[in-house]
Amino acid sequence: MRRHSPFAMAVACLALAFPNAAGANLLQERSQRFHPVESSAGVVAAQEAQAAAVGAEILRRGGNAVDAAVATSFALAVTLPQAGNLGGGGFLLLWLPKRGPIRTCAAVTRGPELPQAISLGRGEAVALNFREKAPLAARADLFLNPDGTVNRQRALRSLLSTGVPGTVAGLTQVQRRYGCLSLAQVMQPAIDLAEQGVLVGPELSDSLQAAAPLLKADPTSRSQFFKPDGAPYLSGERLKQPLLARSLRCIAEQGARCFYSGPLAENLVALMQAQGGLISLEDLKRYQAPWMRPLQGELRGHPVLTMPPPSGGGATLLQLLKVLEPLQLQRSGLNSAATIHRMVEAMNLAYRDRNRLLGDPDQVAMPLDRLLSDRYADAQRRQIRLDRHRPAAELEAEVLPAQGGTNTTHLSVVDRDGGLVSTTTTLNTAYGNGISVPGAGFLLNNEMDDFTAKPGAPNAYGLRQGSQNAIAPERRPLSSMTPTLVFHADGRPLLATGSPGGSRIITTVLQVLLNRLVHGLNLASAVAETRIHSQLWPDQISTEQGLSPDTWRLLEQRGHQLRLRPAMGSANSAEVRYDAERLLGSWGVADPRRPDAAAAAERP
Repeated sequence: MRRHSPFAMAVACLALAFPNAAGANLLQERSQRFHPVESSAGVVAAQEAQAAAVGAEILRRGGNAVDAAVATSFALAVTLPQAGNLGGGGFLLLWLPKRGPIRTCAAVTRGPELPQAISLGRGEAVALNFREKAPLAARADLFLNPDGTVNRQRALRSLLSTGVPGTVAGLTQVQRRYGCLSLAQVMQPAIDLAEQGVLVGPELSDSLQAAAPLLKADPTSRSQFFKPDGAPYLSGERLKQPLLARSLRCIAEQGARCFYSGPLAENLVALMQAQGGLISLEDLKRYQAPWMRPLQGELRGHPVLTMPPPSGGGATLLQLLKVLEPLQLQRSGLNSAATIHRMVEAMNLAYRDRNRLLGDPDQVAMPLDRLLSDRYADAQRRQIRLDRHRPAAELEAEVLPAQGGTNTTHLSVVDRDGGLVSTTTTLNTAYGNGISVPGAGFLLNNEMDDFTAKPGAPNAYGLRQGSQNAIAPERRPLSSMTPTLVFHADGRPLLATGSPGGSRIITTVLQVLLNRLVHGLNLASAVAETRIHSQLWPDQISTEQGLSPDTWRLLEQRGHQLRLRPAMGSANSAEVRYDAERLLGSWGVADPRRPDAAAAAERP
């Protein structure tokens, strides 16, 4: 009888126990651990499940991606008060078809052609800037103490920290031009949620308890978010917001006029006058949300559209893609020490430019053409040492040529026509400054802290910014929000993504795109993968759980300092499904880092 070695017998046993080891996938196991929600039509991915369900229902009723995004955004003002809002601002990027089969609504645009729109594939893309603005009475030294230091309490927790809100102007404007349904139709679910009560989930319950000292300091916020005896709402209980419901109904009936010159404007200005804020009725009447031409770049032949300034995120993202693509990260491997080192060195160079050179395009000149040129990317790439980290002090010491929120929320939508919306809105930090408008039931932002209170002094996210972003009347503060759309080379829509996370938004979006398009992960795996972040100052790599001790040690050997940080961002994303070139539906991914997030599929 032929004798078999113990090794051969062990291999044979493994082959029986694990058929994949023998080459055949008899158990039909998937190649990746994470999988997106699949839909035969549209999908909404958002940071809170009840709001995502609202958007999916709007799609089912015949709404397009814009209708669903607007409905979900207003619902998030009810279900995710730490970030969803009426009293904040944000950015939105959309692509909708104009030719070929359209199943949502035939008239997908209203009014004359927008000169800012980009024709791509069989449709058009455009960006909307509804970022907050500094009040007319704002001044550069608004947050400085007599000794020249920054007063962080004033910058984050007072009414002086509130910029003129843009959310209501932006959402009503995009819905009026591009939506299929009426504003009243898309807002009714949010009104119902506020009146009937939202089911408090674990994330909101924990968030309200953590924010209790902030919210209870304001009488209106205390009555809105806590029980009459001051007790918090627990997971599974219902939170009703009747004042917010009344405000939402007013907007549904009157549009933006309610907020900027009507009853809500009066409530907001009365609060400002009573407690020393700066926003006036004139500030509100002058507010406008401009259409903007998206910035356009490319990754591995895929057109990438993203936000222009005053989002510093879009330009920084495109810089990073242009610098990193020739470095062949797929060869060095996903999250290997070599790949992370290259990414971090590129991040530091890009953040140096963001912090020094970018600002509000209405008031400051920026060298965008130079920053996004191939020549500049080549020069940046040559500064990367493949074997050693360049300290931040060394980079900061270089002389450049003279030039003339952690709590935000992101949602992505795909509709049945492949229409895309990516939108990020914010109050800045969780619950903004914690102050709610009496009689109106909505929280106010503290976005004025996103300005440079003092050149070189860090803001709430540790960013050290320059005079380009100084406080000035009617200026919009520089932002990291980075709503992004990606397309196939022939112009067919591919995916929408973005994230909250303050200064980490840009690197979160970068890694989702690299994971999906360079490393070949499906969208769910691309979103779930471990993230790292670096922004020049502080001079360190922030990392989530998931890097191996070996990788950590190899990075330290190259001169890096690493710090373990909480989970980064919430990159709720959506992708269009195809069979060859035929549209089949969509995939949605809710970032698992936020327990209340969900991707909701449009149901027949």
